[in-house]
Amino acid sequence: MEFFRIKKDIPFMSYGRLTTAISLVTFILAVFFLATRGLHLGVDFTGGTMMEVSYPEPAKIAEIRTAVQSVGLSDVTVQNFGTSRDVLIRLPVKEGVTTAQLSEEVMAALRAADSSVVMNRVEFVGPQVGQELYENGALALLLVSIGIMLYLYFRFEWQFALAAIIANSHDVVIILGFFAFFQWEFNLTVLAAVLAVLGYSVNESVVVFDRIRENFRKMRKALPKEVIDNAITRTMSRTIITHFSTQLMVLSMLIFGGEVLHNFSLALTIGILFGIYSSVLVASPIVLFLGISRETFVSSEKKPVEEEAMP
Repeated sequence: MEFFRIKKDIPFMSYGRLTTAISLVTFILAVFFLATRGLHLGVDFTGGTMMEVSYPEPAKIAEIRTAVQSVGLSDVTVQNFGTSRDVLIRLPVKEGVTTAQLSEEVMAALRAADSSVVMNRVEFVGPQVGQELYENGALALLLVSIGIMLYLYFRFEWQFALAAIIANSHDVVIILGFFAFFQWEFNLTVLAAVLAVLGYSVNESVVVFDRIRENFRKMRKALPKEVIDNAITRTMSRTIITHFSTQLMVLSMLIFGGEVLHNFSLALTIGILFGIYSSVLVASPIVLFLGISRETFVSSEKKPVEEEAMP
């Protein structure tokens, strides 16, 4: 589907050095903030207390959060859980206070604000469990990256695989850099968003790469950068339609999804925006820099034919 057709190829590769330089500076800044400020890990990774309470009427989240913070806890998460009357409260570890004492203090503050509150359950997430989740999350990111690289290596050539993994790593580090700089809470839902961005970004890269490979077979007299410019331009309509519709859905979650989906949709918003940029203006210039040409595809296609012709 094309809502519009661009007749003249846009010279994206003429700005390849500029776009890769911008990406490199952004990447270095993200790594700097990760190294100096670090991620603000949530209860899922650091350990803490999770309380589930309920009210006879729809819960007033803002008042509940104020009541919980009155006991000296600033970094708390208060969200609806299941229904509008059920509330899940995540509390960080408080030094010198046990889980039982902390839950009693919070319940006392909640009862002072609304005596109808009822405690349903209290759970404690230990630091060891949180560390295991953190390590497993990092392992998941590594395995997904390796899987993407192998997939692209077997479907295309090694230049495409290397370019895609660099571009996708760029997206992930940028997301983490934003969360480190602004000290937004990084929890399991954000990790899920990062993994989703990896898959989403590589899908866009595959579309562009597939058109580049097709163009090398059709545009026999064109220069490599002209082939890549044509491939990006011809997929531009699809890129705009796909990303606009996806970003519209993610923004609706960000605005109307509440606290439960806020950081998840925030990570997706950043990832999709930079995913468009990296797929077009990072991955493609890297492919060109790695020396992709028509001979790369011709040699890979002739080799099986020559092997079949041998007696």
